[in-house]
Amino acid sequence: MHIILIEDDEQLGAAIRRALERLSYTVTWLRDGCQAVAALQEESADLVLLDLGLPGKDGLDVLIEARRNNIRTPVLILTARDAVQARVHGLDAGADDYLTKPFHLDELGARIRSLTRRMQGLAINRIEVGALCLDLATLEVTFRGQRVDLTRREFSLLQALMERAGRLVRRDTLESSLYGHDKIVGDSALDVIVHSLRRKLSFETIQNIRAFGYMIPRDPQ
Repeated sequence: MHIILIEDDEQLGAAIRRALERLSYTVTWLRDGCQAVAALQEESADLVLLDLGLPGKDGLDVLIEARRNNIRTPVLILTARDAVQARVHGLDAGADDYLTKPFHLDELGARIRSLTRRMQGLAINRIEVGALCLDLATLEVTFRGQRVDLTRREFSLLQALMERAGRLVRRDTLESSLYGHDKIVGDSALDVIVHSLRRKLSFETIQNIRAFGYMIPRDPQ
């Protein structure tokens, strides 16, 4: 899961990024409202964490502009503006949830999982595709009833494919989800992770559409 974090506080931003990466999320961290507008136009992010008090352009204006441009990415607002009216304005502008600073990082993780379930239409923290089961709360994967130990990026890649089971997922979408847009990625980096996943699951689990991307069928064997 690729998260765009838009937060200008260096200490808080670094803490959030470390916490999310430990939970196997890929994080692109931006510190300016104008950068945020451009990134939301270009990025295929799964979720946005948006501070309101940003330099360059206020976070609420960033959100309003994004929704006006039909960007439907879920947005969780993180802000010190705790007045009821400020929360109402944020939700009315198109935010999906609101978390007031200071907050505990465990609560942030729970809010993200809740939004993820809502995005996927799930009532529980699991994604199940055929013999594959991925638990978003425990970060465990089982295949044919057996637990499979994965690295952080293997888990993230598998999640991205399972969320779109039965559909081709383009290489650039997967690379963005795994690495964000601020890292240089080698041409074979994605293929190496896919190969490792296939060895741990089965070579039929992930299908390759040459030069375009990868897909997990709806009932992987």
